[in-house]
Amino acid sequence: MSDRLPPSWADRIAAQARGELTPVTPRRAATVVLLRAHGEAVEAYLLRRRTSMAFAGGAYAYPGGAVDPRDSAPGLGWAGPDPEAWGERLGVSADEARAVVCGAVRETFEESGVLLAGPDAASVVADVSGEEWRAARAALEAHELSFGEFLASRGLVLRSDLLGAWSRWITPEFEERRYDTWFFVATVPDGQRTAEVPGEADRVLWISPEEAAAHHAAGEFFMLPPTIATLRELTAFTTPDAALAAAKARPIDPVLARAAIADDGEVVVTWPGYPGLALRGHL
Repeated sequence: MSDRLPPSWADRIAAQARGELTPVTPRRAATVVLLRAHGEAVEAYLLRRRTSMAFAGGAYAYPGGAVDPRDSAPGLGWAGPDPEAWGERLGVSADEARAVVCGAVRETFEESGVLLAGPDAASVVADVSGEEWRAARAALEAHELSFGEFLASRGLVLRSDLLGAWSRWITPEFEERRYDTWFFVATVPDGQRTAEVPGEADRVLWISPEEAAAHHAAGEFFMLPPTIATLRELTAFTTPDAALAAAKARPIDPVLARAAIADDGEVVVTWPGYPGLALRGHL
């Protein structure tokens, strides 16, 4: 694993230190770590973003993306903890929480084909692999359809109880593209399976957190700090249910990188609480 700064960071960190860089306002985003049991181990679903992507091209990541303004629509079919409860859990207003949770479920469906929704609060759609479901995913990705409209047209409600809030990471202030991202964990519902490789990815795989972290350490998998940090945390669990149970007690405090410039020009970027993520470079 390389601990070197990305090429553009040193100059932007220096510009920020001189007061010449105004941080970009981060967009709200959500991502979901899908988990499944494989024998006596846990596996996580990863996709590799196409190198042509403007943000994190070539990186292994979890299904997720920016929150759509329509994700906060109050008429959204909903089951499980309500937006007020999620607001307390995520540290935002009820409307913002509704948007973040909806965005997490929507992006997961778009990018993996897994749908955390059902006809009522006690059931989940069993199979969403047919052509009509693929067409719906395409319409959602093209912003031709809101997630609320999609659920309503099929008589479904979002199952917010199937999500476990895991963490919140904010892209460093010196980055050109910034996101305020909530990370969740979830298991693939019975009867469902992940879909074909989505448009924004060129590879998808199920892999144990330990193996994925080893590939990253060997320099074989490029991952952003939140991705590898989450995988390392998940190595502590032997079942998906154990990870979901642990999510209930986790603090959801924003994690934001800090940058320091030494007298000799060395630049060090650290993430509070995650000493293994430090990156270094020079001006």
